Formats: sequence, structure tokens, C-alpha cells
Amino acid sequence: MITIEQIKELRNSTGAGVNAVREALEASNGDTNEAIKYLREKGLAKASKRKGKVAEHGILGTYIHSNKKIVVVVEVACETDFAAKSESMIQFANDLAIHITAVGPKYISVESIDKDTLATELKAAEEGLDSKPADIRKTIIDGKLEKFYKEVVLLKQQLFTDESKTVEDYLNEMVAKIGEKIEITQFYKFQVGESVVYNVAATDEESAE
Repeated sequence: MITIEQIKELRNSTGAGVNAVREALEASNGDTNEAIKYLREKGLAKASKRKGKVAEHGILGTYIHSNKKIVVVVEVACETDFAAKSESMIQFANDLAIHITAVGPKYISVESIDKDTLATELKAAEEGLDSKPADIRKTIIDGKLEKFYKEVVLLKQQLFTDESKTVEDYLNEMVAKIGEKIEITQFYKFQVGESVVYNVAATDEESAE
């Protein structure tokens, strides 16, 4: 039997609604870890369904470091102005700004990495593997590239404010919670004495190339 305490605990840890939490706990026979996985998978499925929608409204998440030498601005887009103004979206955008300040990604997604950088990383990953069997070679190269993505790609990184999930997990949870398409469209990091770090998400046309 699912208890009120279990529902409260899972709501606090995921931010999901009561009905979604109850459904996840029932589907996982009260196992909290499995319920969290269920919610994430559901969020991913909902995100996939809304992929073709247009996210034309949005909000800016900002963070100014206490020393006044670092400023981060991140734009998050969604389908309606109502959702953009919600407390959940404001929190999400600000959490992203904090994450970008602390972790320092260079790109929003794998698709937004420029072709020259990808080619350089692929060449480096392939070095010294000519004598390996094709399947082993592919596994090693994929592993090296995935390591690179986790270092520089925002969506692939462990969330600074909650390392139990990635930024992409957090994004999918928000899609499930808000019920709209949500996109991280661009971010800028300004730091005294350094060049501006910025990235703009790839368009659907660029991603398809």
C-alpha cells in the first residue's frame, strides 16, 4: 500500500504532481528509486511527443556571482506565456544559470557543437586504435566521445544542484510537469577578464543535417 509519507517524499525529491507520483509508486510497487526512473522515462516520452510543437514564449534565468565578476544569462523557451511565468519555470531557469556558472559548459547539446570541434575530437578518439577489431574500436571511440560530451555539453552534465540526475533528466521532468515543449535556446557567461562564453541551440534543420 502506498503511504502519504512516500508520496510526500517523492514529490519533494522530483517536483512531480500528486497523481504522477502516485502512479509511479504504484507502478514500481512502492520502490522509490524505481518510481524516480518511471517518472524520468515518462518525462522523456512526453518530451518526444511534444517535439514538433513551437516554443515561442520563454524566460531568462540569471545568476550574478557574489564577487560581481561573473554573470550568466540563460534563455528557456516554452509554448505559452502562462507556463513561462510559472514558479516552476522560473526555478528551472535559475537552476540552469547556477549550473552554467559552476560547471561551465560550452554547448547546449551535442547537435550544437561545431563540426570542426567534433572532427578534432573524433580524430583524437581514433588515435592508436588501428590495430583493434572494428567492434572494440567503435566501443572505445564512443566512450571517449561520451566523456567529452559530459565535460562540455550542458544537457549531458550532472545537474549541479542535484547530481542524482543530468540536466537533460531535469528538462524532461519539467516537460512532464508543465505539459509543454521546453527548450534551452541560448546561454551567455560573462566573466571579468575573459572572453564571453555563449552557445545557441541548433535548429531542427541543423540537427537533421
